[in-house]
Amino acid sequence: MLEVKELSAGYGSRVIARGITFTVREGEILSMIGQNGSGKSTILKTLAGQLPPLSGEIRIGGVPVSSMKRNEFARQVSGLFTERPKTELMTCRDVVETGRYPYTGAFGLLGEADKRAVSEAMRLTETEELSSVSFGEISDGQKQRVMLARAVCREPKLLLLDEPTSFLDIHYKLTFLEMLDRLRRERKLAVVMSLHETELAAKISDTVLLLKNGECAGLGPPRSLLGTQALTAHFDLSPELWEKYYG
Repeated sequence: MLEVKELSAGYGSRVIARGITFTVREGEILSMIGQNGSGKSTILKTLAGQLPPLSGEIRIGGVPVSSMKRNEFARQVSGLFTERPKTELMTCRDVVETGRYPYTGAFGLLGEADKRAVSEAMRLTETEELSSVSFGEISDGQKQRVMLARAVCREPKLLLLDEPTSFLDIHYKLTFLEMLDRLRRERKLAVVMSLHETELAAKISDTVLLLKNGECAGLGPPRSLLGTQALTAHFDLSPELWEKYYG
């Protein structure tokens, strides 16, 4: 579903990540792991079309992104990033409905198919009971589920997530990841996300991409890349310190 070849990403002439190559199939999750500043968010923003690639190629379903029309791309790719929408007096359903913009045209009017997609996304993310509640009045964990519904209601083929479990307590971390696991299986979504929690990445990911100083330091299954020896070397930690807190 997603092919990334020799991608370099950054801001203007400033290269943050370079030489990144990986593939993600339908129903698979690839998790990027690395220190702050290693390029995870920059890569995700480039995959989402928020930043132009500095070099390399991105293909979705075998089609180069560079040849896709903007609306076609928006229907195929959806994301959940750290920024929150300006909701003012919007209800949670209002927020989810904004995810249908590639289908609704300039006036944002939802047809019956759009309404069904919104309702189904809220059912899948267990946010139906929040439909009429103000988005500004709910908890961070609930907001993350609503934002996931917003991303899913677009019915994308590729879902991009930037630290989706940050600032969530353990209950919301695990319920969020359980929903994501169910969605990727039921919807056959290809998922690329960044995570700090290596223990969670080991449980949910099919593939792990280790990033260090903007370059790929490892690509493969979690069992081969998320062991104590690999992670202590990757994060410049002593085995003793790692074992004290993670052993």
